[in-house]
Amino acid sequence: MCLGRKKHSQDLFFNIFKKRSTSQIHKIFAYHTLKAEFTMATHFDRTKPLAGLPPKDVLDNYKPTITNKLELEAALSLIKTTFENKLKENVNLTRVSAPMFLSKTSGFNDNLNGVERPATFSPRDFPDIKLEVPFSLAKWKRWALHYYDVPVGQGIVADFRGLRCDDDVDFTHSLYVDQFDWEKVISQEDRNEDYLKNTVKQIYAALYETEQSLAKNFGIEAVLPKDIVFVSSDEALKEHPDATPKERENIYCAKHGAVFFMGIGGKKEDGTLRHDGRAPDYDDWMTNRSCGGTGLNGDILVWNPLLKQSFEISSMGIRVNPEVLIKQLELCDANERKELIWHKMLLNGTLPQTIGGGIGQSRLCQFMLRCAHIGEVQHGWYNPEEVEVLKEKNVTLLGLGEF
Repeated sequence: MCLGRKKHSQDLFFNIFKKRSTSQIHKIFAYHTLKAEFTMATHFDRTKPLAGLPPKDVLDNYKPTITNKLELEAALSLIKTTFENKLKENVNLTRVSAPMFLSKTSGFNDNLNGVERPATFSPRDFPDIKLEVPFSLAKWKRWALHYYDVPVGQGIVADFRGLRCDDDVDFTHSLYVDQFDWEKVISQEDRNEDYLKNTVKQIYAALYETEQSLAKNFGIEAVLPKDIVFVSSDEALKEHPDATPKERENIYCAKHGAVFFMGIGGKKEDGTLRHDGRAPDYDDWMTNRSCGGTGLNGDILVWNPLLKQSFEISSMGIRVNPEVLIKQLELCDANERKELIWHKMLLNGTLPQTIGGGIGQSRLCQFMLRCAHIGEVQHGWYNPEEVEVLKEKNVTLLGLGEF
């Protein structure tokens, strides 16, 4: 590491810890110890130089499917418009406006792993007020269903844009987040495995139909299978106990083309992550399923033929009810969240029972257009050293991403 990068890392470390309480610092250390000890479903390894680059064999032979910039924008528009329309039609959703910032004291921001720094600012004339750019709309959407008085069986979708200052920046992740954030009202009786699976099939149908439309209009070969396969993370762990979470995902995605990994979050008997992490206050990752596994949530994964690895398109699930929220907060030592406005509304029954998730727009476009780097389909910021390598390898980042 060069001196400049080392100094930047030291400054970042100091900024993260200053103005933190002792309990917050303990949680930060616990989280990063968790990341160091438990292998999660990711390919990013910050200990390696230029860790954010695509695999070498991909870069050495890379040829973009679309090279004209205006034609690329037309393809991006087709993907996003087609998918959103199909999603609304299949899942019965209405598009609504989305907030660009939320009050820190509301508890409406997604906590992610509980230690990431939100982009925060104060209005000029109200210096004591802290507003945050949301990480996602996971909690806000559930409140919005109450606000819009949405009936059972109907839902909403928002065109969400956010920032994640502490996210890994690599060929599939960036600081900028854009996703179709959706949420749907369900009944208590709908909180089951069958309802989850039916909803996954509806979303996957929108993916499949979008790729077919792209193939017809831009001549890019469609690769998605007609149907998605359901895999229990508990069963996958039994069948491949020595594989990492990412390796297990690769095994099943390579075999089936499209997989819904059910049961994300919680820990194994030895205390390590069962498959990957989840916050305690939106997805239900502890309810028993009829198949023998636990968790009414999961990830939609597809096999990426260019990157030759599993590729996450969506994280989703049936949301916590008051009983499950209390249990998951206790397991995660996060009982203080019960005092936040959003959590109080859920615990007192104001907020409805829901299912919801997010579908990454740039991630979706990267897959559909067979791009080596997510920066080819969104305006972002990336490691300048890696940008120079990408330029040499025929990877053109969109807009100011190449500076």
